[in-house]
Parts: sequence; C-alpha cells; structure tokens
Amino acid sequence: MDYVGSIFRPPSEANSLILQIAVGCSHNKCTFCHSFKDKKFYIKDMKTIYADIEEAKQYRGSFDKVFLADGDSLILPTEVLLDIIGRIRKNLPEVKRIGTYANTKAILKKTPEELIQLREAGLGIIYQGIETGNKEVLRRIKKGAFPHKQLETAEKIKAAGMLLSQTVLLGIGGVELSKEHAIDTGKHLSDMSPDFASALTVMIVPGTELHKQMLEGKFELPDKFGLLTELKLMLENMNVKRNCFFTSNHASNYLPIRAQLPEERDKVVAMINEVITTGDERILRPEHMRAL
Repeated sequence: MDYVGSIFRPPSEANSLILQIAVGCSHNKCTFCHSFKDKKFYIKDMKTIYADIEEAKQYRGSFDKVFLADGDSLILPTEVLLDIIGRIRKNLPEVKRIGTYANTKAILKKTPEELIQLREAGLGIIYQGIETGNKEVLRRIKKGAFPHKQLETAEKIKAAGMLLSQTVLLGIGGVELSKEHAIDTGKHLSDMSPDFASALTVMIVPGTELHKQMLEGKFELPDKFGLLTELKLMLENMNVKRNCFFTSNHASNYLPIRAQLPEERDKVVAMINEVITTGDERILRPEHMRAL
C-alpha cells in the first residue's frame, strides 16, 4: 500500500483497511493540530489509488470496512469519490462500510444530492472534528467554521442518511474559557444530535501554535480535575433527542467513559462528580499511559 507520512484514523476504524486517497489536510490551520503540518495537501493520482485497491485483494477476509484517509477526503470532487468507492465495492465485495474524515468546508461544498449519491455508493459514516461549540474558542483555534455552519453540516449528513460521528476536545478553551467551552459544546452536540460523539483531551504538542501560546503565557490548560469538570458540564448540557453513543475512552483522556445517551447520562454525570469530589488520582489514567 502506498502510504505517505504518518496515517491517522478514528479509533473505531482500527480494524479497517486504510486507503490513503489524499495527502494532508486542505485546511491545516488549527492551532492545536500537528498531524499534517509536514504535508502539503494534494490528491493522489488515480493510478496509485487503483493499484492500492488491487493490492488490497490479497488481504480479503481481514477487514469489512474501509477508511479513506487523510485529513478530509470528502473535499475531493464527487465524481472522483464515486469512482474510488465504486472500485472498492467491485474489487472488495466483502466491504460493508466506507468512512472518511470531513471538515465543515468539505461538507458544505457538497450538494444534498451529491451526499445521497455518495451514501448510496457506499459511504456510510462521516467523522467530523468540531472541537467546541463556543464561537470564541473556534475563532482562537482557527478552526475555519463557526457553530451555525457546523450545525448546517450535521443536518446535511443526517438528511443524506449517513452516520455522523463528531469529536470534541476537552481543554481546548484553556482555563479562561473552560466553563463556556464545556457548556456550549454540550448544547451544540444536543442541537446536532450525532450518532456518535467522542471527547478527547488536548495534548499540547511542541511545534504547534498552541504550544507557542502556552510558552508565552497566553494559554493555560486546565488540570486533571478541571478537565473532568468540563466533561461533567458538557454531558449535563447534552440533551440529545435521539440515541447517541458517547465515549471519552481515547488514550488522551484521564477517565474512560462509554455511555448510551440519553438514558445513561445522569448515571455517568454522577460517577464523574464522585471522582471529582474524592480527588483520588489513582482512579485516573496514569500520565505515562496517555497518548495522542
């Protein structure tokens, strides 16, 4: 398989075939992100993509899902995506679902008809990193989209019949906007009502703009229990109207959680509150076991 640079995928795609159809991220301006800083965005040539699909035949039986990398493959022209998906389905008939990352800009560029075409072809799930529901935090981290546009994308994806998985970041508002970030993000997730929602914790990577801001005293990350307080506030304000599977079990998090919302929300909130109240760090994931 032709892989350029480090490859990133959602935790739920751990057993998927990773097919890199583009390199890097078309936005690549987020202050906290280091993932694609060493890559200039470009679409791979079709000959290389076709060759990878052909090579994947030898691994048949090892996977039933395909993930299209890199950072926001949905930005590719619809006809190109339909060609790639069609070749996957023809050559790898055991594949049951195809997924990809997508940023707000990429989703908004697609018409409702194009999204339906992609879903009918086999694109079953969209992973979207919204990070926060607070407009000021989104501006500071240079996300390139505000809440009302993120909400528009969620409605488009759901209307097309695709699954929607959204990721938010604990700590991204810093100490200064911690409370506002948590409350607004919970409310924002309520409005968007994704099928899956995941909370990761910001880990400040040297070389990023956020790291520079921290060194200059312009950004301070909440401590462990401050991050847990954010998680509690977020869930308290997340009143989804349909089933949403919520997790915070990523390796970056101090307290792993898996919960079906809305029915398990109050139980989980009570558990988090108990951990905060006791202040017992032995309950939390040790620092040396945390990772991106």
